[in-house]
Amino acid sequence: MQTIAQKMLVADRGKLITALVGVVFSVVLVNVQTGLFLGFITRAGLLVDRGEADIWVGHKMMQNVDFPQDIPRRWIQRIRGIPGVAQARPYLIGASKMTLPSGGYEDVYVVGVDRTTFLGHAWNFSESDPAAILQPHGVIVDKHEAEKLEFPEIGDMREVAGSRARIVGRTQGVMGFLVLPYVFTTYERAGHYLKKGPEVCSYYLIQVEKEADVDFVCAQIRKRIPEVEAYPREAYTRISIDYWMRRTGLGISYSAATLLGLIVGLVMVAETMYAMVLDRLGEFGTLKAIGAKESQIFGVLVVQATIMAVFGSLIGLAIVWSIVQLFSTPRAPIVIPATVALGSCGLVFCICLVSAWLPYLRIRNIDPMMVLQS
Repeated sequence: MQTIAQKMLVADRGKLITALVGVVFSVVLVNVQTGLFLGFITRAGLLVDRGEADIWVGHKMMQNVDFPQDIPRRWIQRIRGIPGVAQARPYLIGASKMTLPSGGYEDVYVVGVDRTTFLGHAWNFSESDPAAILQPHGVIVDKHEAEKLEFPEIGDMREVAGSRARIVGRTQGVMGFLVLPYVFTTYERAGHYLKKGPEVCSYYLIQVEKEADVDFVCAQIRKRIPEVEAYPREAYTRISIDYWMRRTGLGISYSAATLLGLIVGLVMVAETMYAMVLDRLGEFGTLKAIGAKESQIFGVLVVQATIMAVFGSLIGLAIVWSIVQLFSTPRAPIVIPATVALGSCGLVFCICLVSAWLPYLRIRNIDPMMVLQS
């Protein structure tokens, strides 16, 4: 039956190509849409995910890493005495304005890190290193935000909230969910840029001892300081992402576009297979006349659907890989995990099986006598 299925499939190359286009279209759309969504939404928790802190401690109602509330810095001493805490450092985040050479202004997001541990610092440096912020007035920006900041070079001076800022390093691809460029500097200097005194901070970044239970340490922090909330890194990353998922239509819009692509692919494959069956009703009738069982008849359609799913998925994944290589950028990253790629192929395979079932309903009604009488 497998040989018969293959010969029937390739006999009409036009319809075969049409069906393959439907499969390829579905694979490409599902992967690219999902990749764009993941690349964009994961930036909402980028500071948390890459901050190297095991626990983030902030205001009781902390919901998003970019929108913190001030908490007293002195409370950090209570945390340092909790068993399992290796170190606890203050962290400062907030919006400010950078003066540009043209006389204009650009809103920026200032990130102040501890000058000894560099917890929560930038990463993926293209020039310099984290210690560069220890230089006088030192700040680090991302090279992909150069246009917004009027193309600063290493050593160029700017002003942030009226205080001097000198570009001492650049990262590559450190861009958050918001449109504001990140400006990394020391905790003390960030206080000047944000007009905040040394008595407050945005978060406490905690690193736990090697054998410590992170959830237990979080519970102890909440118990010792009821006014704050403490989350493991992974949990606060999800909370920051969920914040934007709940307040925007990102999830709905991307899901709707992906679903539409699947429906279009299903219709194209189902229509093509149905047309191929209609063209070969006599051949299927012959199979019935010579004693082929219903399961064998359906097996022919399943083999054809499997062939289209496999070859269409391989072609689609090759196109997806090309799109990622050509069009994925730090500003619009396309992130496609292996689970997404394999899952899309499995989903398309299911679509092809459904498409095989539809023409089978027509074949079931074929009377073998029609072959004998013709």
